[in-house]
Amino acid sequence: MPESSVTSLRRGFKTRQIPESCSLIIFGATGDLTHRKLIPALYNLSLNNELPEILRIIGFARRDKTDQSWQEELEKSNSKNSRSGHDSKAWNKFATSFSYHRGDLNDPESYKTLSEHLDKIESEKDVNHNRLFYLSTAPQFFPVVLENLKAAGLNNANTNAWSRIIIEKPFGSDLKSAQDLNQAVNETFSETDTYRIDHYLGKETAQNIMVLRFANSIFEPLWRSRFIDHVQITCAEHLGMEGGRGGYYDKAGATRDMVQNHLLQLLSLIAMEPPTDLSADSVRDEKVKVLRTIRKMNAKQVTENVVRAQYEDGSIDGEPVKAYRKEDRVDPESMTESYVAMRLYIDNWRWEGTPFYIRMGKRLPKKTTEISLHLKSPPNVLFQKLPSAGESNILTIRIQPDEGMSVLMLSKKPGTSLKIEPVKMNFHYWSSFEKGSPEAYERLLIDAMIGDATLFARRDEVENAWVFIDSIEEAWHESQEKTPMAEYPAGSWGPKEADHLLAEMDHEWRTL
Repeated sequence: MPESSVTSLRRGFKTRQIPESCSLIIFGATGDLTHRKLIPALYNLSLNNELPEILRIIGFARRDKTDQSWQEELEKSNSKNSRSGHDSKAWNKFATSFSYHRGDLNDPESYKTLSEHLDKIESEKDVNHNRLFYLSTAPQFFPVVLENLKAAGLNNANTNAWSRIIIEKPFGSDLKSAQDLNQAVNETFSETDTYRIDHYLGKETAQNIMVLRFANSIFEPLWRSRFIDHVQITCAEHLGMEGGRGGYYDKAGATRDMVQNHLLQLLSLIAMEPPTDLSADSVRDEKVKVLRTIRKMNAKQVTENVVRAQYEDGSIDGEPVKAYRKEDRVDPESMTESYVAMRLYIDNWRWEGTPFYIRMGKRLPKKTTEISLHLKSPPNVLFQKLPSAGESNILTIRIQPDEGMSVLMLSKKPGTSLKIEPVKMNFHYWSSFEKGSPEAYERLLIDAMIGDATLFARRDEVENAWVFIDSIEEAWHESQEKTPMAEYPAGSWGPKEADHLLAEMDHEWRTL
């Protein structure tokens, strides 16, 4: 059995082991992700004594910096972004592991000097030369970095050591580009050494979905079409195209940027069958089965089941907000969606006939991601004349920002008369465990060092997700007139067409 599987079986989801000593090489070391997410995650892991005994963090970037100047920049950003605050003494101890290597991603010679740099700093300690490469670069550089790593021999691990790679999203822009990138990756690193990161899977509540489903007898028997009327997955963002993001987003759109990866990953966790065990491949086998059984749609079905929209002028928190097409670096005649809502079906035994609704939008009233399972109502005989008696039970899983869960149920209101009102049972991570959840990158970085790929996307997961998304994108581009672009005011919950999508089946979006 592969080591990653043995590790995952032994650990399950929570048993923690300290990774072996290793070098972490970050390509794109001066970028936003490194400053805002990766270094704060590593810093917090160091505070909890979860990092390897010896960890070398090597930054690879084009800018001319010294070890000292890079450390000082990282300290400033860590003081702003660390979830547990910043302690100078702890930072100074942590920062001894940093070194900076100036290099050009396109220059093969830079990788040769990187190899020499690694050999030098690794020879200072008598440890295995384990190496974890992190591609925190623009996606167009992924194939270039892979090719140069291979040419320099950095993809080949020394005896009794390992060499792995973490690749950030987006993993392709359609099925063909994803397949090409997968081919380039697999020619450089084996699939077992490849970690395609989706930070949503590192969130505590997302990890808890399997425990909620398969460790609780009050939920598991109900988790099927016989009892669940429909499922909603919502990802709402209040931000627009700040920070020059319009150039990237106008080429991607809400469907490619969020639905293909994050939201379909959440869907697969909600809809999957129980895995045979908790090994990485057993879990991912079941997720792939879900993606394969999502009902494909032709152009007519896309028009009937998918709504795309752009935000118009509006306001958020009392501040005026300009329309999507007026944003910087966005085409004034853009047909890229800032909002998408869809109704889809999973054609298997468990979910036959149950609609799954997904919506994702920019410039909505608040930032939140949640999943809600709406149970079917019991026979409405005893209480049919009472108000609120027609409401269904709802199980809500809050992914962010207020991580936790709630169950909506009906109860008699205290008093001499019979009145029924909905009440909630709430679970919050903070109040239950008296500590906040770790950042997603903390869990994912440690898992990659340990060799546990459970929370990372496998090649066939990525490609099957693109098969479904491509059918939607192709329908939009082939028949622009039949799939028009809807509009919604910035600061609202989306276009009226998305409400109609649910109303067709006597459903409505859950109020967030």
